[in-house]
Amino acid sequence: MGMKNQTWVSEIVLLGFQNLHNFKFPLFSLFLLIYNLTVWENVLIIVLVSSSRNLQSPMYFFLQQLSLCDLLESTIILPILLQTVFYDKVILPFIGCMIQFSIFAVPEAFECLLLAVMSYDRYVAICNPLRYSSIMSHRVCVKLILISWLLSFMFALLLANTVVTLQFCNQNTINHFFCDFFPLLELSCSDTYLVHLNIILESIPVVFFPFIFIIVSYMCIGRAIKNITSNTGRQKAFSTCSSHLAVVSIFYGTIIAIYMVPPRKESQTISKVLSLLYTVVTPLVNPLIYSLRSKDIRDVIQKCINKIEYSVNRQKALKGLNM
Repeated sequence: MGMKNQTWVSEIVLLGFQNLHNFKFPLFSLFLLIYNLTVWENVLIIVLVSSSRNLQSPMYFFLQQLSLCDLLESTIILPILLQTVFYDKVILPFIGCMIQFSIFAVPEAFECLLLAVMSYDRYVAICNPLRYSSIMSHRVCVKLILISWLLSFMFALLLANTVVTLQFCNQNTINHFFCDFFPLLELSCSDTYLVHLNIILESIPVVFFPFIFIIVSYMCIGRAIKNITSNTGRQKAFSTCSSHLAVVSIFYGTIIAIYMVPPRKESQTISKVLSLLYTVVTPLVNPLIYSLRSKDIRDVIQKCINKIEYSVNRQKALKGLNM
């Protein structure tokens, strides 16, 4: 039904960052480096958690899912971003733009739900440590992740169905580096009031409820940490939550700044910079601030490096004997 209304616009032009001049190639190189680092970091976390027996706790299982989410998100956004920087603009088929928008909504919604699940995991670990292994069993963790992915796909489908019912008449230029929600609405020649209302209602179970749940969880965690008598226990409990709080602050801070604040034309540059923060920077830094600073993961990486060095030295020694 919605697709029949979109007969006037067949292509979408993404302007990206205009007037880069001498900064084009340095910026392209920077984004290419970020993309490569993001892929390698998140693939490393996924492989390590899958292959190491020392990383089979619920926390690392959820970190693996976060890395998968970040990998998917950066793969959706960065290739198009690199094209907008290199060619000054990118022309996408309208259906391609809608596909990017719909697929991008999946990891975004999933991360909202996953951060809530991870806050619950920290709550149980700190507030109910004796029952942690029974409450957060592997079966429960898998169910939580499957439900989160399912809700994310449902949210993305509802979101896409809402947007494709709009009419797109003459304008086809988006001053952004990917097909995002507000830029698409600005192109529409339909009345978008009901669309805004519908999106808010659809976002309540996926965005608002998880955010409130995270706040409540950390209020309980803060009260539990306050009751810990030893300084060592307090520091250990706080260190297990600080990384998660950093990820939550960056992710929800940018989401609120972009989608909750009414967009204005003069704030398009700020909006693009904030979008860079949660679509490009966050998938890069999540493994650093959440996973790679973990002692368990560092130990596993060191063991892998030692095994590789041992294999290389052994091969060199065997070659020396054969000669």
